[in-house]
Amino acid sequence: MVGVIVNTVAVIAGSLIGLLFKKGIPQKLTDAVMIGIGLCTLYIGISGALEGKNALILIGSIAIGAIVGTALDLDGLLNKLGDAVGRKTTKGGGTVSVATGFVTASLLFCVGAMTIVGSLDAGLTGNNRLLFTKSLLDFISSIVLSVSLGVGVMFSAAFVFVFQGLLVLAAQWLQPVLTPSAIAELTCAGSVIIIGLGLNLIGVTKIKVANYLPAIVVAPLLSWLAPVVSGLIGRI
Repeated sequence: MVGVIVNTVAVIAGSLIGLLFKKGIPQKLTDAVMIGIGLCTLYIGISGALEGKNALILIGSIAIGAIVGTALDLDGLLNKLGDAVGRKTTKGGGTVSVATGFVTASLLFCVGAMTIVGSLDAGLTGNNRLLFTKSLLDFISSIVLSVSLGVGVMFSAAFVFVFQGLLVLAAQWLQPVLTPSAIAELTCAGSVIIIGLGLNLIGVTKIKVANYLPAIVVAPLLSWLAPVVSGLIGRI
């Protein structure tokens, strides 16, 4: 868990530095930075989406994820939580909600092969090197993100800790399911959601991105089930 703790602290420290810088930056420049981050987010999403190899798994995971997320109203719940936290931690309203910063940063920090492989390595072998490398990257990213997305980025450290911590603790049980192909499909589904985030950040859309988050869990399950189902059909 050492790597997870270091990663969590890195996100908090980077966010605090970014929030300090934010106070001295005019709103005009902050808005410009947010547009730039939105464009970079689109690039990250498109790059990650190309990791997937099976379009049917992507479609299925996004569709099932949307149904589950919408039924649970994850976007509404996150926004209510973000608004409640925002009222207690910030003075006055900002241009970006706490929930937007939280969801954006959580996805950017946790969707990707580095997160999953690094956490599995830490859990199975005790090797935290990949998580330490990721911590440095997240430290730098959190500084930039918090300038435009605010305090929500800092709260994403909680998600980083829980998500990566669970992967580390459950590494022995997850390793058979999180095969390289499953990780690729998870990255693909998560990256498509990140594309939606990028479009929201540059003001093109108002997608309720959080409602699609269950797709991240569904994608590796479908990837694992696909060859099983294919084998059963082949025997018929």
